[in-house]
Amino acid sequence: MFDELRPHLIELRKRLGISVASLIVMFFVMFYFHEPILNWIVEPLNVALIEVGKKSLHAADGMVTTNQVGGAFFVALKVSFFAAILASLPIILAQIWMFIAPGLYANEKKMIIPFIVGGTGMFFVGVLFAYYIVTPFGFDFLITFGSFKFTPLINIEDYVGFFTKIMFGFGLAFELPIFAYFLALLGMVDDRQMRDFFKYAVVIIFIVAALLTPPDVLTQMLMAGPLVILYGISILIVRLVNPAPPLEEEDEEDAEDEVATSVEKKSEQ
Repeated sequence: MFDELRPHLIELRKRLGISVASLIVMFFVMFYFHEPILNWIVEPLNVALIEVGKKSLHAADGMVTTNQVGGAFFVALKVSFFAAILASLPIILAQIWMFIAPGLYANEKKMIIPFIVGGTGMFFVGVLFAYYIVTPFGFDFLITFGSFKFTPLINIEDYVGFFTKIMFGFGLAFELPIFAYFLALLGMVDDRQMRDFFKYAVVIIFIVAALLTPPDVLTQMLMAGPLVILYGISILIVRLVNPAPPLEEEDEEDAEDEVATSVEKKSEQ
């Protein structure tokens, strides 16, 4: 059994090695540019703090602080790692495809470019949606709420971790149509299965949204709503790629299978 798995383990180690190597290279590149990247990350927070200054009765506006020795350095590392993952995403997706490619047909192996382009594109669409749509509403609500009593002092380490969690959550969520397309292409799912699972998917979506977003209803809805829409789009995509056979045909196939099974049993007796 180990001899059968050994080639797959060797291939997996190779693909992981290339992915990690690309991540390390991009990390050093992004560390060089960590200041403009950090400015981009902190921009929604600064906008929210400006709103606090307008609405608060305090003389001082909110502030972004650090309470750790070397906190700025560790923030630069986190920011660089976050940016390195985004920059390495096409290479990582390519390695994933190359690992599963030996088990695919020749026409399916040609889908590597759509997989990489589509997967990378949808991930960035999710990140941009979170940055330009979700975070302005979420931060404005969370930071300005109660600001008439308190002056917000935001810890930059906590903020960067919070920010990257939201970005990755939305990026992965927007991959749903891509994965649905390729699962349908491989014949692993059809549109009827997607429709039947819809009510369970809605529950799972709201649970995921609650885990990946701040504890406020507005931000959770801003994540859950697009996910439900994306699930509906995924159903349409799967219907085009791998539509479920009509129920009549399925009944006929089941009847034929039952007849064939009964004939086999009688022949064995």
